Amino acid sequence: MSAEPRAGLRDTAAYLSPQLEVAARLNANECPQPLPNGFFEELAEALRRLPLHRYPDGQMVQLREALAQRIGHPFDGIWAANGSNEILTQLLQAYGGAGRRAVTFEPTYLVHSRVCWLTQTDLVQLRLPGDFVLTEREVDLAVAERADVVFVCSPNNPTGNAQPVQMTEAFADALPRSLVIVDEAYQEFGGESALKLVADHSNVTVTRTFSKAFAMAGARIGYLAATPEVVEDLQRVRLPYHLSALTQAAGIGGLHYQREAEAIVDAIRSQRDRIAAALEAVPGMTVYPSEANFVLFAPPIDARELWQALLDRGVLVRDMTTVVPGALRVTAGAEPEVDLFLAAVKEVLAG
Repeated sequence: MSAEPRAGLRDTAAYLSPQLEVAARLNANECPQPLPNGFFEELAEALRRLPLHRYPDGQMVQLREALAQRIGHPFDGIWAANGSNEILTQLLQAYGGAGRRAVTFEPTYLVHSRVCWLTQTDLVQLRLPGDFVLTEREVDLAVAERADVVFVCSPNNPTGNAQPVQMTEAFADALPRSLVIVDEAYQEFGGESALKLVADHSNVTVTRTFSKAFAMAGARIGYLAATPEVVEDLQRVRLPYHLSALTQAAGIGGLHYQREAEAIVDAIRSQRDRIAAALEAVPGMTVYPSEANFVLFAPPIDARELWQALLDRGVLVRDMTTVVPGALRVTAGAEPEVDLFLAAVKEVLAG
């Protein structure tokens, strides 16, 4: 005999993103280079001073103050957690749940659907138009579904395109008692931010992460900009002391290196555009416009065959064929990694 889990649990696969030891790991949209050594030296010194025998600051005051200053948003409208995934989970705990409904526009970030399942929120998965750009039609559909929560991902993962800010505003106006979550994990790489909407639209919340533009995926830090009321609601559902003193110190230290992080972002944009240009020159290749740190493309041969052939040559990309038929996604890595990727694609397609 064994304990019975909740209904349907064992019918659901775990969320896994396996990593392989390869020369060019370009499947997880990570930053290809770390912050400068000065960051690690400062962090080491900060950790030496931490009273780890005490609980961390449950209000994360220093980190939230630093974030408020960075993005120009009031302190009491800032919240942080273990990656933007935990922020999204807390939002669904507060605004979703049994008997409430969330809407996503597919294809989009798989975790949006997953946090709905975790919080037992009813999920309606609508389709994006052929060019993956939201329109008034999607607003009307969300209204018809009586959505309590609407997800907007901009730039969108896995397609790479940014969504028009006016469409986020349209959702907020059409559904004034519903929460519009704008996932801006890749916003530093391109697209217009919805942050400016928060002041006049209390039902808009913007989530971001340190994992991409701040080269700190291993630290697991995400944050949110919203109204104070939303932050108060998240305090009602969060677990006690949910963000460790170690993580808070890493976030505060990372924000001291904004100029260096911006230089890394510029280099990533350059490699992204290089990838797109090189792939567009391949006959029969479909390349989707990207304002993120990756490029979605559909090769002129079977995508899964190309994925395996690239792996055989030491290049790991993301197989997106179950999400966008015939498509693969490649992260804009460091220049040598991109060299390997482009050379491998050329070799495979040459036969």
